[in-house]
Amino acid sequence: MPIAFDLTENTKIARDHFEKMAAEHMRPISRKYDDLEHELPTEWVDWYWKHGRGGPKDTDVSKPTDGFVQVCVQAEALCWGDAGLYLRMPSAALGGSAVAAAGTTEQKERFLAPFRGDGPPVWGAMAITEPSAGSDSAAIQATADRDGDEYVLNGTKIFCTSGDAASTHEGGFVVVWATVDKTAGRGGIKAFVVPANTPGMRLVGCEKKLGIRASDTATLVFENCRIPASNLLGRADVKKPGEKKKAGGDKGFKGAMATFDASRPIVAAMAVGVGRAALDLVLEELERRGVPLRYDASPHEQTAVERDVIEMEAELQAARLLTWRAAAMMTRGKPNNLEASMAKAKAGLAVTRITQKAVEILGPAGYSKKLLVEKWMRDAKINDIYEGTQQINQLIVARRILDYPSSMLR
Repeated sequence: MPIAFDLTENTKIARDHFEKMAAEHMRPISRKYDDLEHELPTEWVDWYWKHGRGGPKDTDVSKPTDGFVQVCVQAEALCWGDAGLYLRMPSAALGGSAVAAAGTTEQKERFLAPFRGDGPPVWGAMAITEPSAGSDSAAIQATADRDGDEYVLNGTKIFCTSGDAASTHEGGFVVVWATVDKTAGRGGIKAFVVPANTPGMRLVGCEKKLGIRASDTATLVFENCRIPASNLLGRADVKKPGEKKKAGGDKGFKGAMATFDASRPIVAAMAVGVGRAALDLVLEELERRGVPLRYDASPHEQTAVERDVIEMEAELQAARLLTWRAAAMMTRGKPNNLEASMAKAKAGLAVTRITQKAVEILGPAGYSKKLLVEKWMRDAKINDIYEGTQQINQLIVARRILDYPSSMLR
């Protein structure tokens, strides 16, 4: 598929709009909420809920847009401002993506309506990872037992982004992955929507983290947590190992997994935003000091700094183009599992290298808290871990290219 390098006029307007938002409302409080960590950034949350939703008002709806590419452009712009605050924005987030991918029309309306309304801010979240089940989602131990018209959930979920806000603010919800039949393997794993403040869902605490500290990363415990059977996403029946696929398919596990094909390009775009923030600062400092970048000089004539910065620029652009490709494929309704993982893997590596090199080039000032670049270096690493680690995404890429099943390539 050819890559279009030019954004539509509407996407350019949106990019400028969100970059202005990032500069005026995120950067000024970035250090504050990195230091405060678990405190809710109320000034950002309240402003965004009242004024930031819905994008710019001056776009021309009669003209074409870039679809999901524009979503990625928005993520890049806002994470140029602050990745932690971006994750703190009141939104349905990954939990909402699961509902959109695997939910019925009624479920989408029921659970997503509060995010379009004029009520107080609300959050959605996804609860997948467990103490004994990280990258291998099929190893989930949390259980969901059917009891009449209800399911009873038991288990512990860790590293749940927005888990605090989603589980405690009325109108929000957590999508919980649990098994209804351990003997069925992946076929027994289903996704359940647990509304905020449901009895039996308990917030244990939030992680103290290296980066994205403004974002709450929660541990949730489910103890005899009862939810209506209608909160199950996808079909209730279970496909046993070796059984033929049932007619109509099941959007449960596979549908929820498909959300990563949408979320990984967004995470890649977030990484590009953090990397661009660090690169921009380096370029500004070099210009201030009168250090030129000789793009037309051969590598052996360039200084070490010139070579480093030009490589940083190339890495960032490569990550961005892979991200836009994966997003464009999704907009066109094409399978993008391979491309989404390629973008995520590349962006995670690129942003880690770019931010570390930025700190190195800027020297003592880069290592100190005088600048935000040391924070960006800490924020960068998570992009190589969540939404599938670097190793998992490389495995996915290899499996798709070689056409190997998971049992043949681990």
